Amino acid sequence: MPITLPDMPYGKKALEPFISARTLEFHHGKHHKAYADNTNKLIDGTDLATTDLESIVKKAAGDPSKAGLFNNAAQVWNHTFYWNCMKPKGGGLPAGDVLQKINSDLGGYEKFVEGFKNAGITQFGSGWAWLILKDGRLEITKSANADTPLAYGSKPVLVADVWEHAYYLDYQNRRPDYLTTFIDKLINWDFVNSCLE
Repeated sequence: MPITLPDMPYGKKALEPFISARTLEFHHGKHHKAYADNTNKLIDGTDLATTDLESIVKKAAGDPSKAGLFNNAAQVWNHTFYWNCMKPKGGGLPAGDVLQKINSDLGGYEKFVEGFKNAGITQFGSGWAWLILKDGRLEITKSANADTPLAYGSKPVLVADVWEHAYYLDYQNRRPDYLTTFIDKLINWDFVNSCLE
């Protein structure tokens, strides 16, 4: 099976008390796994069976006949990226290239926090809040359901999952609190900087 469920880059209890082991067990072990399993079923016996995940997402994007494949493959990619965007003792003011670009492209860290949180709060229903690199500049955007900037030529550098399964066990309907915690306590700025290279 070419698409595998990647291990998370930390243990299931590593993000507590901000994201519980129970949330990660469901989110990674059930939701993410189901997307990977479904992707494999959908590419089995097709010309995409030996294609890498990123290429599958790009080839399925915008093709109504491949909507099911896009939804599952993009969710595998989005979730794998999301796990890497967090780390224990993360969050807060970044350092390095990303801080310089946040200052120059977004008007400073406080503007980034306001814009990124707002993108996540105002995403109606399920989806994602993104920090992307587009034409050499950082932008904040959001996407619904499985959609991903990867499919449109932009380079994701940070994402927060705002599907309810990402936060509901820990925060119930308090999505703004989850996003504040994500920004203040969880962002893996080292990973974000590596995405800018």
